[in-house]
Amino acid sequence: MGARLPADAPAVDHGAASAGGRPASGARAAEPGRAAVRRTAVDPVKALMHRHRELCERAVDPLEIAAGLEAHGVTDRTATRFRHRDVFSLAEEMYARVSRGDTAPRVTVPATPRVRADWVLRALLPGVLCAGAVTGLRLTHGQTRLIVAALGVLAVALAVRAALSRGPLGATDRPARPTTAWTCWLIAYAALGDGLLEAALSQGPDALPTGSPADPWPLAAAGVLALALSCAPAAWCAHLFAVRARRRLAASRQLEEFAAAVRPLLLATFGLFLAALTALLALSAAALAEPAGYAQILTLGGLLLLARLLTAHGFTHAPVVVLATAATAEAGALASVFASRLPGCGFLAGPVDALASTWGPGAVPALVCGAGALALLVHSARTLTRASAHATPDRPC
Repeated sequence: MGARLPADAPAVDHGAASAGGRPASGARAAEPGRAAVRRTAVDPVKALMHRHRELCERAVDPLEIAAGLEAHGVTDRTATRFRHRDVFSLAEEMYARVSRGDTAPRVTVPATPRVRADWVLRALLPGVLCAGAVTGLRLTHGQTRLIVAALGVLAVALAVRAALSRGPLGATDRPARPTTAWTCWLIAYAALGDGLLEAALSQGPDALPTGSPADPWPLAAAGVLALALSCAPAAWCAHLFAVRARRRLAASRQLEEFAAAVRPLLLATFGLFLAALTALLALSAAALAEPAGYAQILTLGGLLLLARLLTAHGFTHAPVVVLATAATAEAGALASVFASRLPGCGFLAGPVDALASTWGPGAVPALVCGAGALALLVHSARTLTRASAHATPDRPC
């Protein structure tokens, strides 16, 4: 029998060493891995490029890399850990170090959106068709008027869809969430909701304020016409915002600097659109001899503009939530008034009745849309001031 080793004797790993004291193949294979770790520690930018390899390879300029890094949570403070003063400087090094098989890379400015005749004409089309439809409603009666109304609604809807398909108000290539149903409800309420709410609060749904069976509730055509005409200034405001933001992005060196420069630009663009909508609403009300309803139409127009700006820059979740909430609140206000007709449910119409008695029936949509527009404005001030919202290449317009 062979000699037995003591229990505490160290085991000899015959695979760890070979004859002559040379390391085995496994030990030699581990050395390149440790060397790679040391090189990564010495060159942290290379590790960052590896994590964002696809971004670096498809980027057309350093600003796109900077926007992508910001979208992944890299800030100017994070850039200091990579021995750079800001994200833009870090992106320039990453862009220069990517092998593209050509000469030294050039620092280019992101493509600035251009004015094109096709989207300008598409933006003007909803207002023109809506003006024609309103004129037709004023000149017709009975069944012919219903046919004109149906054809007018269809034509304006198709024109609005064409205006929002491409151009400054067009959505990005990211998956968009449906907002058509909520938008249609909000516009329909602007046209018919006030008259229906007033009739329901007075004597119920059978009350006819105009006294005409063919027109049970008054149509607020001036507000709808102003909203249709506002598609053109909305497109121009969105184009102006995109152009100015791209220029600020090219001139900025820090993310905080860019956000501080774009935030007042966003507010100025929003104010410019509201001013244009106010003028269009005044002209429409004067031409049709109707009350303007400034609070309701201005809040709804601002809500729709902000929702479209966010959608056009790839932020689709918040617009859907806010538009759905606003539409549901308006429907709930009407439903509470009708439900109050049930025995023992008269208290349901209390809040809506108090609001309409004090400020008029238009106060309900004005309050709802105003709250939604304020929420989207705050959200836009956080999202549309990011570099990642402006530095991606444009789709063909």
